Amino acid sequence: MSEHRRKPPQPQGGGRAAARRAAQQSSGRRAASGHPASGAGAPHGSYGEEPAYGSRAEARRAAQRGGGRRRGAATAAGGPPGKKRLIDYPRAGKHGWRHWTPSWKLVGGLFLGFVGSLLGASVIAYAWVDLPNMANTAKAQNNVYYWSDDSQMAATGGEINRQNLKYEDIPKAMQNAVISAENKSFWDDWGVDPKGIGRAFYNMATGGDTQGGSTITQQYVKNAMLDDRSQTVSRKAKELFISLKVGQKVSKEEVMAGYLNTSYYGRGAYGLQAAARTYYSKSADELDASECAFLAGLLKGSTYYDPAGAPEIDPKGATPEANTKRATERWSWILGQMVQDGSLKATDRAKFTKFPMPKPPKKEAKLGGQIGYLVDLAKANFINSNGQGITAKDLAEGGYEIHTTFDKKKVKLLEQSVQKVYDKHIDPEKRPDTDTHVQFGGASIDPRTGAIAAIYGGQDATKHFTNNADKTGAAVGSTFKPFVLAAAMRDGVRDPAGGPEQGPESRKIIDPDTAIYNGDNKLKIKNFDGSVWHDENGKEWLQANDEKKNYGPIDLREAMVHSANSPFVQLGMDIGIKQVRQAAMDAGLREDSLIGADVPSFSIGISDPSAIRMAGAYATFAANGKQREPYSVTKVEKLGEVVYQHDDSGARQPFSSAVASNVTDVLRDVVKEGTGTNAAIPGRPVAGKTGTTDGNKSAWFVGYTPQLATAIDMYRLDDDASNKKRQFEEMFGTGDQPKIHGSSFPSQIFQSYMSAALKGEKVIQFPEPEDLDADSFYGGGAKSPDPTPSKEEPSTSPSPSDSPSTSPSPTPSKEPSEEPSSPEPTDDCDPFDPTCDDGDNGGGDPNGGQDGGAIDGGATDGQSDGGATDGGTIDGQTGGQPNGGQANGGQVNGGQANGGQANGGQANGGQANGGQANGGQANGGWLGGRDG
Repeated sequence: MSEHRRKPPQPQGGGRAAARRAAQQSSGRRAASGHPASGAGAPHGSYGEEPAYGSRAEARRAAQRGGGRRRGAATAAGGPPGKKRLIDYPRAGKHGWRHWTPSWKLVGGLFLGFVGSLLGASVIAYAWVDLPNMANTAKAQNNVYYWSDDSQMAATGGEINRQNLKYEDIPKAMQNAVISAENKSFWDDWGVDPKGIGRAFYNMATGGDTQGGSTITQQYVKNAMLDDRSQTVSRKAKELFISLKVGQKVSKEEVMAGYLNTSYYGRGAYGLQAAARTYYSKSADELDASECAFLAGLLKGSTYYDPAGAPEIDPKGATPEANTKRATERWSWILGQMVQDGSLKATDRAKFTKFPMPKPPKKEAKLGGQIGYLVDLAKANFINSNGQGITAKDLAEGGYEIHTTFDKKKVKLLEQSVQKVYDKHIDPEKRPDTDTHVQFGGASIDPRTGAIAAIYGGQDATKHFTNNADKTGAAVGSTFKPFVLAAAMRDGVRDPAGGPEQGPESRKIIDPDTAIYNGDNKLKIKNFDGSVWHDENGKEWLQANDEKKNYGPIDLREAMVHSANSPFVQLGMDIGIKQVRQAAMDAGLREDSLIGADVPSFSIGISDPSAIRMAGAYATFAANGKQREPYSVTKVEKLGEVVYQHDDSGARQPFSSAVASNVTDVLRDVVKEGTGTNAAIPGRPVAGKTGTTDGNKSAWFVGYTPQLATAIDMYRLDDDASNKKRQFEEMFGTGDQPKIHGSSFPSQIFQSYMSAALKGEKVIQFPEPEDLDADSFYGGGAKSPDPTPSKEEPSTSPSPSDSPSTSPSPTPSKEPSEEPSSPEPTDDCDPFDPTCDDGDNGGGDPNGGQDGGAIDGGATDGQSDGGATDGGTIDGQTGGQPNGGQANGGQVNGGQANGGQANGGQANGGQANGGQANGGQANGGWLGGRDG
């Protein structure tokens, strides 16, 4: 046998001792030879020497006993044994992801340690927490409201309306109602309910409507024992431990009484007794199960469950209608839960078929007159804007100092101006059929800041509960037309050859002086591409003007001056209702106050923004295109610390100064020579617009100077909210007037108030209108004039003399000019407008017109002081043109090119610089422009 195949010498003995001796001998040999020991770090084992183990199996077993191949090799080679760590992480002896994955022993140990620590901390916290003294949190304070000059306006809102009841005086039905609605485990839990918390999370995730996660005990603790309203973890933890202690230390009867005595039910009522008197004018012990179910529902949040609503806080979501629906559903659900829980018999539940509608809210006597409206407005502004989570409930607890924008002098002047009209013209006893339910509303805003200087909310906040300065539902009529004009100047009209959606490159900017539209009564309205517009029933649209006036071709300035409807309806279609709506919103109107349908009459005011918003939107034009949100609170303090400060950095510029200055210039003409002449203030520039709606159901005037923008509206509406059939009533004959226009009482109130409010203030002029760089445009079927002949016919008239002629006017021709006939419409009225045949405007109906004609602005079928009856004399008498006299308001054979005569006017009241004496033509118009 070869020497290389000879077996190594076998160790003497066996077992562990033999292996150990072999390892020691091998180690000694390696050490003697000067080579490194074999092990984990040795590159080539023992440099060719065989290990001195008795066998390979014994060496392998020795390595395994050492805790792994590498560690065993090291141990066998004489290395030190591995040390065990208390926390084996990262895990020794593991590689890859296992090296970083904790063992189940480690995870379990850490969890148990965490739970133990938490329980220990909880025990310590529970022992450390004391029951707070409820008396320290029950100190009632006033909220103080201040005028803009920092003098006190009112102290209210903080007197806690509470009368505590003993447990035995609380109706059992009320206890059962809140238990079924809020905390079914109340009588058995320890003050907290883990299952309830889990159930609340589940229902919140699935959209269910049931109990919240907090127990009655927790809510009692929060109401009566914690001043801190924050939603921090520390406060929640404090609430939890206090609730546990209350659950152990305080009887359930005492907790129930405390909860019902400290809960907030809305309308300033704290506690069940105050709520019973506030909502039902009775004592708590007189409440039945149905009324108790309603009051229990209020605990979910009176802002959204009081049928009276809270539109001042949430105009869209907290309306009386929405709140009544929510309250009814909640009431029914609670009664059902009481039956399910066995606290109400099904036979008794069956008796409650009608929702127990509470009484309307009442205000304190000291909030009478305008003060109540002002306080409500400031309160809503603060709640909606504070950004600190301060709620109506927090405010009701008092202690706040609220500084407002309201000018005491202006508020008084506005109230006096309205009252003058009431006293002089409105007499319900004398004219019960026409003068009952007459309402006025108003708001006045500083365009330079957006501050609300004054409002008129109604005759008395303690008797008339709706703030008329806020949204009432009264349509704004033709006061909406300036937004259409602004959209035309900013966005332009669409190219008829393009699609419905067009960018600026396809649109044409409109100038009010060079854009001519058809002003005929019952004009057939078309889409921007020239196709006839039809409603969903396939009916055509025939737009009426007020008094059925035909204006013929008319520029947009004159159309605004005389409040012609048909030009602005067609203009809105050419621009696009979407763009008109956006322009109104950019000016400051709320989207939820604008009709959502893209119907033609959108452009003439079928929407119903509030007086505050209308004044604010016109203030955007007064501020040369800069829009600011109306506001009524400058700052709020509590305990000497400012908790809210108004920020004016949100102002934006939706309209260029060119657009705004031109809108203002057109509206100045409305006041100087159009329907708004009653609003003129001597010595001051005033811009404004009248508005009257279909059926004469509302009338407006909105106007401004550079310092103040004011909106006044008038309508008839029953004050009794319980009258489910109440609706806006007609104003024909109201105030002994045939018809109420915006040019009558609303503009008179505006003029009276603004004259007094601005008395002594510096006269500031509006900026001059800037050039819009727009070409001529003809819309609505208006035709561009024929070119002027290059050669004039020789005149046969004698040369004029220096002295006035005493000869009579030229003899008329024997044959009268032929009167052009108006084409008959294909359908008398659109189905949206049941009253369009009376020529009225369309405040509530999509096909109605708005505020079509002028007061003192022209005579029917003729001109006042400016022409002849029926539109002109035959063959060129004074006020007409030879071979071109006006028949029924138009020009036979086309009249003069560019709309007038050489030298710019007509004898005895024709068109000088494009207008007519005393207000323009009635049922008339002229081609071309204003020059002539």
